[in-house]
Amino acid sequence: MEKEKKNRGFDSGKLFIASIILFFCVLGTVVFSVSRRITKEMSVSAIGNLSESLDLIQGTIETILQMEAENQKQAAKELSVAEDPEEYIRSRDRNNAMVRVSLVDEGAAEGISNTDQVFLLEELDFSGRKTVEGLLVSQSYLNNMGTWAYTMKCPVVKKNGEAAELYMEYVYDFFDEALPDNFYNSNATLYIMDVKSQRFVLKPKGMGERDAGHLNLQDFCRANQIVEADIQNMITENIADGANVMFYHNVQGRESLIYMWSVGDGFLYLIGYVPVEAIQREGRAVKQNIMIVVFVMLGTFLLCCFLFYMNEIHKKKIRRERAKEREFHNLQLSEALKQAQIANSSKTTFLSNMSHDIRTPMNAILGFTTLLEQNVGDPERVREYTRKIMVSGRHLLGLINDILDVSKIESGKVVLTIDEFDLNHVLSSVDAIIRPAAGDKNQIFEITKTGIRHERLTGDETRLNQILLNLLSNAVKYTQEGGWVKLRVIGLEPQSEQYEHIRIEVEDNGCGMTPEYLQVIFDAFTRAENSTTNKVQGTGLGMTITKNIVELMGGTIEVASEVGRGSLFTVDLSLRIAEEKEEDQEEADDRSGGEEDDYGNILEGRHFLVAEDNEINGEILQELLDIEGATCEIMVNGQEAAERFLGSEPGSFDAVLMDVQMPVMNGYEATGKIRNSAHEEAGSIPIIAMTANAFAEDVKDAMDAGMDAHVAKPVNMDALKKALNQLLKERV
Repeated sequence: MEKEKKNRGFDSGKLFIASIILFFCVLGTVVFSVSRRITKEMSVSAIGNLSESLDLIQGTIETILQMEAENQKQAAKELSVAEDPEEYIRSRDRNNAMVRVSLVDEGAAEGISNTDQVFLLEELDFSGRKTVEGLLVSQSYLNNMGTWAYTMKCPVVKKNGEAAELYMEYVYDFFDEALPDNFYNSNATLYIMDVKSQRFVLKPKGMGERDAGHLNLQDFCRANQIVEADIQNMITENIADGANVMFYHNVQGRESLIYMWSVGDGFLYLIGYVPVEAIQREGRAVKQNIMIVVFVMLGTFLLCCFLFYMNEIHKKKIRRERAKEREFHNLQLSEALKQAQIANSSKTTFLSNMSHDIRTPMNAILGFTTLLEQNVGDPERVREYTRKIMVSGRHLLGLINDILDVSKIESGKVVLTIDEFDLNHVLSSVDAIIRPAAGDKNQIFEITKTGIRHERLTGDETRLNQILLNLLSNAVKYTQEGGWVKLRVIGLEPQSEQYEHIRIEVEDNGCGMTPEYLQVIFDAFTRAENSTTNKVQGTGLGMTITKNIVELMGGTIEVASEVGRGSLFTVDLSLRIAEEKEEDQEEADDRSGGEEDDYGNILEGRHFLVAEDNEINGEILQELLDIEGATCEIMVNGQEAAERFLGSEPGSFDAVLMDVQMPVMNGYEATGKIRNSAHEEAGSIPIIAMTANAFAEDVKDAMDAGMDAHVAKPVNMDALKKALNQLLKERV
């Protein structure tokens, strides 16, 4: 009996287990079917949400375009009744969206602009015939700030019946402020494409992995392996018709939904993709909830077992995540320690270099000052000691300038000064500086120029000079007596008809560099260590400054070297070709003889008002002026200087020498007070900034404040004479 019961119990158990298995199979099939249906429905819903999101972004951009068009129409109305259209244009200030306003008379090829530059119609392409609120929109382009922009054209009917066109330039970066910070939790990629050129002009923040401006539609298709002819034809036809496109495709091993959304009149497109995995995330969440509900129906026991099992999994996951977090934090701490050690090593190396390099000229200055005091009665020795003190002082100033220059470059405060220049003039200036230095070491110095199509270019001439002088001065320093240094300027195949692609090669047969040093040559405060280079003084910042300037100008720099055989530095730059003029101003100056370098006794008999809060600096300037036969009155701050001038009779002072950083009232404020006063000479008295603030932006600040010239400290009398020569002649 018991055996039969056991058998029946065993059979019942097997039947129960089989029933449970069958139940789970049926339940699994049902859940699987429901899950697939829900996933499909959620995918459709997600695609709808994606379309709504794209419509929202499209509406945002179109609203911005409409506002810009309406504002431009309003400006055209105001311009049509303006008494002085040119003054109206120049008074228009730029903002985050609009950066340039120009006016061109009907039939003219050029016009005026609020940037004080001639506006040329040939620079714009309106052939796409796309409009916003009836205003034509140009093809996108890189403006003179290096930012992607577009221009709208609006007709202006003046009150006298004459017709003109109002052009306003807008930048795409303004769209970024109105667009979402991320898209599908940053899983989606979004670009804005100009239809005419098919260039990607903007990548909104937090979206995508590649920068806009480096891609076009062809690059996008190639990078994402969209090579099927039928798909490419579909894309081309829909974009030509201004229609929206959305299709599935494999992108980097993941099934994705690619979209191309028309904006406005079809002159812009939103282009990108989102992985299907991200779209179906909501569907997976719903399936998990269904599974939980189903398992709850199995009963308390199964629910408890399931919860226990899930709880264990969760704990393991948390333990793994915590282990990963600890590993990640340990890695971060290790990297931070490594960076700190590198920074400490760089600081130690820098302090060691600077301790030697600064002490060397300082020792010379202090030593020769002591000898000067002891031999004050010997004029010949006094002149010799003074000359050597001046040489050491200039070397010390060069070291300080290097440190300040690399600091400003790395902090992002350096701004390129873009202007037209002559390449031949740059090479002549470099030749005049480097050839004497090479001659002192009996070195052969050669300059060759080949393949250059245009000599007149647009860029920062000062920074280009700095690149050449840094490379060439290093080549001369580290090349032995009787060696050779070569500068080659080569014109390469242009990447654009508007740009000159230039390669600069500086080669020498000097001591060369080791492979180890080549890895760190462009790092700050590094110098090769050997018996030859240790004799050369310097901060080790020259190559860092050079590389940063080259990259700031959009170029590249490379170096190849071999110990004992020399080095070759290669710099590639693309510089915009300057507009051709019938007569270059510099050539006209050369034909007329140029400006005289000898200013004679321009200071003799002059009387100056000096604003200088440093007593020693004031005493030095007073002595220097006294040597030149001039006199001065020194005020210790800007307020005293302004009050002294305002209380003086006309003709009391020939010029004002103004320091900038002073207590009570700085030099800019004092200049403004003088210029805005009712004094008879308020607008004509020459005011020269004499300050240790010697960067390009400091010169601009001085000019903006109303000063006439800028002379950097330490005071150079030749520079002061040169500035005063023209100002005093103009005053006469």
